[in-house]
Amino acid sequence: MLSTIRIAVLAGVAIAVTAAPAVAEPIPVAAAKSARVSGSAQIRLTYWPDRDVRTFTFDARAVPYSSPKPGAPDGLPTDAEGTVKISHHSPAEGWTVRSRARVDCLVTSPGNATLTAVVTHADEPIKDQIGKRLGFSVHDGRHDRMGFSWSVVNGDQDEEGTWGEGRAGTCMGPAAFAPVTKGDYVVRHADLLPLPGR
Repeated sequence: MLSTIRIAVLAGVAIAVTAAPAVAEPIPVAAAKSARVSGSAQIRLTYWPDRDVRTFTFDARAVPYSSPKPGAPDGLPTDAEGTVKISHHSPAEGWTVRSRARVDCLVTSPGNATLTAVVTHADEPIKDQIGKRLGFSVHDGRHDRMGFSWSVVNGDQDEEGTWGEGRAGTCMGPAAFAPVTKGDYVVRHADLLPLPGR
């Protein structure tokens, strides 16, 4: 992955240097409108017919080039911060499990967002999730939808062909497959910014 980041950053620098006119002014990161995802909603899993209540709450905002990485010393245009809160409640069995994750990546298009977050807190039954990166997608439209990177959508095979849950890389999430049944999401789109000073 680090090699990929390094290649992508170097390619971006080369394109910016060769394609930008000599009079081009750099775009100040702080002055640009930043992408954002906010809101809280319950979703329905149409392929898993139960009466559990799953609620996802997003408060994520883009902070481009704020998290330096090996091969990307200025960070990436998709750097982000904020939180994702997840609540899974079973009225029939009388339990609720909650977790919270720190947002590390966000990318948008008009009405849509994909983001990832690393779990920082989790209730006892799912303590093993702490440190795991989760992927999410949000569709903000006439009928909101969202998706998440576990359950049935992120299978992967190892070298022996054994199936298991795949890892979520930064800003990697599935399509927004789950309809919102209560609540609302808001996606504020902003295009990715060029490299600082380019």
